[in-house]
Amino acid sequence: MRVPLSWLREFVDLPDDVTPEAVLADLVRVGFEEEDVHGFELTGPIVVGEVLSFDAEPQSNGKTIRWCQVDVGEAEGGVRGIVCGAGNFFAGDKVVVTLPGAVLPGPFPIAARKTYGHVSDGMIASAKELGLGDEHSGILRLVELGIDAPVGTDAIALLGLDDVAVDINVTPDRGYALSVRGVAREYSHATGAVFRDPGLRPWGEVNLRDEQAFSVAVDDRAPIRGREGATEFVARIVRDVDPTKPTPAWMVARLTLAGIRSLGILIDITNYVMIELGQPIHGYDLDRLTGGITVRRAQQGETLETLDGKVRTLDPEDLLITDESGPIGLAGVMGGGTTEMTDATRNVLIEAATFDTVSIARTARRHKLPSEASRRFERGVDPAIPFVAAARVAELMVAYAGGTDTRAGGALLRPYSTPGIDLPQDFVPGLIGVAYTPEEIVAALEMVGCRVTARAGDWAVSPPTWRPDLTDKWTLAEEVARIEGYDRIPSILPTPPSGRGLTIAQQGRRRAANALAAAGYVETPSFPFTTEAANDLHGSESGEHLPSIKLANPLDGQSPFLRRSLVPGLLEVAHRNVSRGFTDLALFESGTVFLPAPGVTYGTDTVPPLAVRPDAATLAALDDAIPPQPRHVAVLLTGNVSPKQPGHASVAADVADALDAVRTIAAAAGVTVDVAQTRRAALHPGRTAVLSVHGREVGYAGELLPAVAQAAELPGRVIVAELDLDLALSLAGERVVAASLSGFPAATQDVSLVLGAEVPAADVRAALHDGAGALLESLRLVDDYRGAGVPEGAKSLTFALRFRAPDRTLTAAEATESKLAGVAVAAQRFGATLRE
Repeated sequence: MRVPLSWLREFVDLPDDVTPEAVLADLVRVGFEEEDVHGFELTGPIVVGEVLSFDAEPQSNGKTIRWCQVDVGEAEGGVRGIVCGAGNFFAGDKVVVTLPGAVLPGPFPIAARKTYGHVSDGMIASAKELGLGDEHSGILRLVELGIDAPVGTDAIALLGLDDVAVDINVTPDRGYALSVRGVAREYSHATGAVFRDPGLRPWGEVNLRDEQAFSVAVDDRAPIRGREGATEFVARIVRDVDPTKPTPAWMVARLTLAGIRSLGILIDITNYVMIELGQPIHGYDLDRLTGGITVRRAQQGETLETLDGKVRTLDPEDLLITDESGPIGLAGVMGGGTTEMTDATRNVLIEAATFDTVSIARTARRHKLPSEASRRFERGVDPAIPFVAAARVAELMVAYAGGTDTRAGGALLRPYSTPGIDLPQDFVPGLIGVAYTPEEIVAALEMVGCRVTARAGDWAVSPPTWRPDLTDKWTLAEEVARIEGYDRIPSILPTPPSGRGLTIAQQGRRRAANALAAAGYVETPSFPFTTEAANDLHGSESGEHLPSIKLANPLDGQSPFLRRSLVPGLLEVAHRNVSRGFTDLALFESGTVFLPAPGVTYGTDTVPPLAVRPDAATLAALDDAIPPQPRHVAVLLTGNVSPKQPGHASVAADVADALDAVRTIAAAAGVTVDVAQTRRAALHPGRTAVLSVHGREVGYAGELLPAVAQAAELPGRVIVAELDLDLALSLAGERVVAASLSGFPAATQDVSLVLGAEVPAADVRAALHDGAGALLESLRLVDDYRGAGVPEGAKSLTFALRFRAPDRTLTAAEATESKLAGVAVAAQRFGATLRE
């Protein structure tokens, strides 16, 4: 909201030497945000000059210039020769002359310069060059503004170009501040300066019994939320206006600083009153109206051409202004083209109304038609001000457009009262944490316009009509804190209790994420929304249909389901990166998945009351209404894990790299993962592993089927792995302090076993581990051989074993004994034999 200081001074006392920065600082104290300071960005000398004579001189480029003799006053050098390219002025006209040394907006410095064979000693300015408008229709003639000032007069002060405006950010709940009236009141609150309310002027009543009275009706058969679209509607008639009269320079300057373009005296007056009082105003050409006005909802298929020249198809929720010919305006948003005020308008019907905030907001958004009027109606307009605003417009049209106020019209006036609020006397100090006295609380509330009535132990508070945001005792407490000053609220940080911190599960999740990041993976959080087909493909082993949670209001209508797996999100991230040229990817995500149980309906229609802690039964019911949401972690690799370098060929990602990532996660979680071959619908057969901890399945790893990778628009091989991180952490049990490392040397041995090719290597490894006993420190598979020297249908698995004792150096015989004990178990379980 931009507020010119000269305008603000009309309603509140400002110090003579006040600066815009000081005004902003005072407004910040009562809760507004400082935006900027706006001015006309020009400096003098800029004076009133009189054109004594001019000679028209055609030029070789086809242009005709005027060599003018302009009197700028003795103090500025008397008569000066000035070259001007405009042709809309005459000898004897008084104009605005920018003399050498002046700077116009741009910045555009003025200097004496030779042009078209003359030395032009200044410039005759247009309204656009002075910053008073966007139109460049020629030289600004002061007679058109109704100004007759002596030659040499300072034009900056004369035209109000020395004014400045402060710009503040108005939050949606404080719509009353979208007016000079509201900002002046807030400045008064901040400084104690005397406030003069322009909404309390003694205007006479509209004559509803006169024969010229105008018919006004509201016919809202489809109210939104049960609230009628219009609760007050004032129409006032002004006759015999002259729309060609100039808008006063001071009004143009104020509107310009407020961010409103001058559009002619009639529209300028309606905009001026809207900025002044916060009440949107619309003017109709009375002679183009057919019958009286009715406010109603649109009918299906109706259209309206708005003032911007667009024909809009109306919705049955749209609130309309109509006459007997049909729609003539979108209520509270924009008027229609058929009844707009033009240069031919002679009689004006002024409209000032109170419309429902929700209805106006929906209409403005539906038609993508935000306006200064809808901006105010959406936030709430003072229901006591429409009559005053209509009378103020009539007053200005009489004064500056030569009209006659008939004091006739029509009105729908309904009694309005704000609901009372009970405010306990100890509530505000208890909520804010400041020991306000009862006198301070009452004074603060009365300052913002509330009526406060004392009762036993509390107050009955009636908010003012311009504050629809004051609805309960909490908002009243906020007002007291704002008026008394936020600096009175102490800044005290609570002391955290000892022994608190991250939970065991939170620590485990952070360790897993940090470990993957340290291993070179990039974390890429994604939206938890996907399709039902993606849930079935990646959320189940065989691709069967599983229940999914569908959102009632999805961000993307094509992905309305909550994910059962993290893989679809990683595929989208990978596709986005590949499409931008990043082909070697190692990604991971840690997040919740949503796993509803078959046949269970989730959700609740019961919402517990606010500001009251729910009891245990209510909390349990809310928990039951939520599907299981375990936290998973998933990785995706594609492209190369090692790029091509001199002397080193590139290494493509494969399942082994995903299993390395799984072991990294397992180590961070404090578990050991067992790997076995399996099958999944989305993964390549023979390149898919099931991951288990203590015999419980915790996830899978493998290579996507080429068709699945192609459907995701990913080239080459795509490797994925996904684990239930919460389950893995729960299976870790209690973490213990690691034992001290043994200082004795290790004994290493290898063993090669021949056994059936169908036996999983993980099972053989488990057998060796079980048989070798406590001396075995590590065990890993180093070779899987099938070929010459091995019987058909068999394979040779070679394992590297490391043995160590905590209290002595092992002998080779002891290591061999442990190894052979492991071989014996493998032979018992799988018929394994030592390879010769």
